[in-house]
Amino acid sequence: MENENKMFAFLEKYLLGPMGKVASFRIVRAVMAAGMASIPFVIVGSMFLVFNVLPLTFTFLEGFYNSTFFKVSDLYMLANKSTMGILALYFGLVIGYEYTKIYAEEEDLNLNPLNGALLSLFAFFMTVPQIVLEDGKMSLVHSLEEGNIIVHGWEMVADGVSRLGAIGIFTAIIMSVISVQLYRLCVKKNWVIKMPEAVPEGVSRSFTALIPAFLVAFVVLILNGILIALGTDIFKLVAIPFGFVVNLTHSWAGTMVIYFLISALWIVGIHGATIIMGFLTPIFLANMQSNIDGSNIPFAGEFSNAFVTAGGSGATLGLVLFIAFAAKSKQLKVLGKASLAPGLFNINEPIIFGLPIVYNPFLAIPFFLAPMAAATVGYFAIKLEIIPAVIAMMPWPTPLGAGAFISTGGSFMAIIVAIICALVAFIVWLPFIKMYDSKLVKQEQGEESLI
Repeated sequence: MENENKMFAFLEKYLLGPMGKVASFRIVRAVMAAGMASIPFVIVGSMFLVFNVLPLTFTFLEGFYNSTFFKVSDLYMLANKSTMGILALYFGLVIGYEYTKIYAEEEDLNLNPLNGALLSLFAFFMTVPQIVLEDGKMSLVHSLEEGNIIVHGWEMVADGVSRLGAIGIFTAIIMSVISVQLYRLCVKKNWVIKMPEAVPEGVSRSFTALIPAFLVAFVVLILNGILIALGTDIFKLVAIPFGFVVNLTHSWAGTMVIYFLISALWIVGIHGATIIMGFLTPIFLANMQSNIDGSNIPFAGEFSNAFVTAGGSGATLGLVLFIAFAAKSKQLKVLGKASLAPGLFNINEPIIFGLPIVYNPFLAIPFFLAPMAAATVGYFAIKLEIIPAVIAMMPWPTPLGAGAFISTGGSFMAIIVAIICALVAFIVWLPFIKMYDSKLVKQEQGEESLI
């Protein structure tokens, strides 16, 4: 027991403390808010994409689609292009708004979140067009080559302007930070135009943002100009460090680290999925866009809820079914039946805090290993192309099998893989929960203390 207490103390000191500090950073909170705000729109856009690719799975629908839906597909697919195609705008807008709002509330500054959002978009759009330095002159790039269409600096792809999509998310984050910090500086230094109270709020707000807008324009244009003179731009520069982080999610080892961190935070009472996945939202959305464009990246979209965390964090669906119908302990049976309905929809706080799993040395090991085992099965099923990669976003409470089927664009094999993942996770849980069940039975009979 002493060794187990040391383990929890270690996790609290070296994981909970640092992760808690990182999660409290203002920009991190703003990025997490942007991720959560964009998800509903991505889900809606994904449903139109899944609908459009159904004939690839149900080939008998192809003729019907050709004579009906495909005649207006350019119309309804606008819902997809207006979500996945402009993800960077969602992130830039929300981060600018939330980041400004956080500073306004925590530093008691007269900052308008809407101004912060618009300044962020203003800064971001100045970085989107591609410009090169040739013969001492900076010129917008023009190219009409097949597969490389750039008109007046704006690179066009099937979803619209390429840099407004997932590849622009990280640049949008950086431009939001620069814009809000410059806006904050202006307000703190009182570099703003103040209007009389009788002036309507909309007019007053526009003048308040005037000097910050000039400052943002000068700073971003100078920064962009320097980078162009050096033969690059902010998009290419940002791709270097963020590309390294993204590549970590492309590997099995990186995927294992992600689920280890989620479980480790949960074990010491912190909602690991919210924190870790909040950090990674820009990455798994970018990965999903890459899959739509033909890549084969396992960790994308709702890979987690489709294949890994059946029943919730720790992959506890099989565990819930076992304790509800096969446990001998009375308290486990009651808890299992109460947790069954939420567990089917990937909600398992009743189990995590009621069993409990938090700070429980008996159940810590399977809580770590079960999702890692399930993730391994799902990862290699996609990597080896046994099933398609995730191309659509599903609501995280989608039940086992349904999320996998829709996320992969209608793969029946994905349903089977999702069930196998859940079974593998349960096999990991089984010996531990049986041991725990036996101990609880003895405790209920007064024969043994659990401590």
